[in-house]
Formats: sequence, structure tokens, C-alpha cells
Amino acid sequence: MGKTVSVILVLCCTWAAATAQVAGEKEFNVLKYGAKPDGVTFNTQAIQSAVDAATKAGGGRVVIPEGRFLTGRFELKSNVHLHLEKGAVVLGSTNPYDYYPDPAATQAVPLISCNNATRVSITGEGTVDGQGRLLALRVDSLYYAGIIDEKNYDTPSRRPRESTRPVLISFNGCRDVLLQDFNIRNGAMHVVYIAHCEDVIVERTRLVSNAYANNDGYDIFGSRNVRMTNCFIDCADDGICLKWPISYDITVENCTIRSNASAVKFGSGAAAKGVTFRNIEVYDTYRSAIALESVDGGIMEDILFDGVTVRNSWNVFFLRLGHRNTDGKVGTLKNVVIRNVRAQVAWERPDMAYEMRHPGYSYPYHHNLCPASITGIPGYYVENVLLENIDITYPGRGDEGTAYIPLYRLKDVPEYEHFYPEYNMFGELPAWGLYVRHAKGVTLKNVSIRAEKKDYRPAYVFDDVTQVAMEGIRIEEADDDSPQIILKDAAETHLNVDRKWIKTVD
Repeated sequence: MGKTVSVILVLCCTWAAATAQVAGEKEFNVLKYGAKPDGVTFNTQAIQSAVDAATKAGGGRVVIPEGRFLTGRFELKSNVHLHLEKGAVVLGSTNPYDYYPDPAATQAVPLISCNNATRVSITGEGTVDGQGRLLALRVDSLYYAGIIDEKNYDTPSRRPRESTRPVLISFNGCRDVLLQDFNIRNGAMHVVYIAHCEDVIVERTRLVSNAYANNDGYDIFGSRNVRMTNCFIDCADDGICLKWPISYDITVENCTIRSNASAVKFGSGAAAKGVTFRNIEVYDTYRSAIALESVDGGIMEDILFDGVTVRNSWNVFFLRLGHRNTDGKVGTLKNVVIRNVRAQVAWERPDMAYEMRHPGYSYPYHHNLCPASITGIPGYYVENVLLENIDITYPGRGDEGTAYIPLYRLKDVPEYEHFYPEYNMFGELPAWGLYVRHAKGVTLKNVSIRAEKKDYRPAYVFDDVTQVAMEGIRIEEADDDSPQIILKDAAETHLNVDRKWIKTVD
């Protein structure tokens, strides 16, 4: 993996230098093509004309100067460098029909798209603002006006489906892509797509989008050699999400993520191989800081998280191998390393400070706070997981009156192998720190977990596991005399811990 990262670094330097050279040679200011920076004039034709002129000239820098430029959808092309000067705002239209290619259609296209292009970039200190909430509400009104039919509306959630709301920025089938320094705001749906691309650099961007539901920050599909560094993400859904089809050689470093869903999520139809997250800060996370979910047959292998700080999250990590796609094969989830983690799990809702919250998804009354978990399904195992140098503080306070799974009823924890994966999908879990089921090759080194107040459950439960090793384990909980490590159907265990903590159950 080190060799891959070196190659990406070379690509980064080469592409950045080449972009600067092109930018100095040819410049296409949108003002010269009739654009007006007043926030009222519709500038789509002017912006697209500047892009087309740059393309016709063989490439160049399309400049958005200071001001507010209202626009509908436009498309970047090969060798075009879109530069947003300080104070420049590309302001997305709030008219849904500016995103539908066919007035009779309701399949929205992105505000800024780029398809099958090479050497393309968006840079500068300016902003892309999709005005997503107002746009989404106007799409919503089309349903009540009878224009959007039932199949395009999520009636239980009372919102238009994802396909009817435009992505803010989308790169599809592109190569040599640079996103650098600019601000990204207020998507009506997912915010940035990197789909089927190669050699992508994202650095020093600042993405803030709490405008509407499904505001994923960056979604990566079927891409290769993507490097993201020194970025800030604050969004009303998953922060960075890897989806289907499989992506290779993804590196994310020195980023901060605030998410009212999961900060980093592979899933739920994800596939990825050769992924590194290093020096990541996560806070105010409603679901999981790290969620690795292979439930639709995808390959998920060779994953490294090294250096993760988590504040105010309801779950630190959730590793799930399931079989939601019952017509296909079961996928893989293996060769995962999570190391150098410092985390604090919240007692109260972590998303209370968000403008967009999840009012129907608070903890139901039938279970206590969830532990971290690693779960496969019968006959299919999560394999080769190393947890090293981990320090997690839990609030404790799990009580039998809220929910109760005694150790003799471990078999009653549901499998839910066909369910949508979520860290609290099983309801009450019988451990307060880490629950592992259907796994092979789980190693814990220098792992410290503490419960601030007494919890009726043990710290660890291992059920149907093979090759479990524990060394340098620290457990702090008010009831230190009761067993803290429970083994059920466990083979080839190597537990270098105080024997009083261990209990084997049938």
C-alpha cells in the first residue's frame, strides 16, 4: 500500500504543477461571456459558454470572480480548470426544472457535472452553494401538485426520493481530477460524487451541508487512486461513504468529520480494497464513527484506520457482514486494522446541536447503549481484524429494567442477516464494550475500555469465534469482581488477561 500512496503523491504534485501552468496561459472570465454577479441574473448560458470556449481552445482556466452567480446545471469538460476567486459564489437555482433535462422527467442531474473527462479541476477560495433546502422543498411541492408521482416520493419519510433531487457536484468516468481549497455548501441531496474515476485529489476543501436529508458529504463509487487530505466535512448524512461498485487504493488523511449519520461508512452496498484512513477527527456523530458494512455481496478487504479521535458519538465502530441481497452471494469483510483510536461514547443524543436531526430515530426503549461490534452471519465470518492501541470511554448505565439479555440467552440475539445494516439493528446486545459474533482471527492489543458508571452487562462477548487473541487489555467498570469476558463456542483463544474476568458459557 505504501507504493500506491507514493504513486498518488507523484500524481498530486504533477497534476497541481500542470494545472498552474495551464492556468497561467489561458483564462476565460465568465464576465466576458455575459455573466452577472448580482445573485439574480440567470447565468447558466454564460458559464457554459466560458467552459465551451476553454474546451475549444484546448483547455484553460474558467474564472468565477467575486460576486454571486445564480445558475442552473452546467458541465465541465476535459482540460478545463474552474477557478472560484475569493468572494465568488456559484449559487444553485432553486427551480427544480433547471435540473431536469426533459421537462416531463423527474430524474435530476447535478448542478456541476463532469463526465468522461481528463485533467479537470475546481479550485480557489470561493464557494459552490446549492441552496439545497429551498430547492428540495420546491421539489417536494411538485408531489403535492400532482407532478411527481407516488413512485418518486418517499411517503413514510415525507420527502421526494433521491433521484428527484440533484447532486451538487458530480465527476463520473473522469481521470486526473483536482478539487482544491474551495467551499461546498447546501446540497439538496448527496453533495459530491466521485464515480468511476481514476487519480483524484481532494485537498483543503470545506464542505458544510445540513440543508436536507441524504446530505452525504463525499460518495465514492468504483474509483481508483483517490486521495483526500486536510478537508473538513459537516453534513446531514454520512461524511465519507464508499459505495458499489468496488473502489481501490483510497487514502484519506488529516480530515475532520462531523456527521449526524456515520462519519465514515462503507456501505451498505459497498465494496473496497486497499483503503487507508489516517489522522481523522470525528465528532457529534449520531450513528458510527466507523461503519464497515458488506451486505450485498461486495468485497471489502485490506482496510486500515490509523489515528482516529472520536468525540460525542453513539458508536465507535460497527463491522457487519450480512446477506441483504438474498439472490446473490455473501461478500467478504476481512483484513481490517483499526489502531490508535481515542473515543468517547455519548450518553445523550450526539446530534442535538444539528439543525437537521433524526426525530424518529432516537434510541427505542427496548435496548441500552450499543457497544462496538463485529458481526458476521452463520457460516460466513468477518476475518482477520486487529484492534490495537484503542481507548474508549463509555457512559455505562445499562440496566436490566430497560432491557435484559442474560448470558444463558445469548442465542436470542437476532441474526437479522437480511436486514439493512445499522449499529443498533440487533436491539439489546449483551456487552457494553465490544460484541463479536461469527468471526475468525480477532486480535486485541493494548485495548482499554472503561464504563463511567456501572453497566449490568460484561465488557466483552465473543460468540462463535475462532482464533481470538487478547493482550494488554484494560477494563474499568464499577463491578470489577464479575466476569467481563464471555466466551461462547470459542476456539483457539489466546487470552493474556486476568483469569477472573473470563467466563465460558454454553
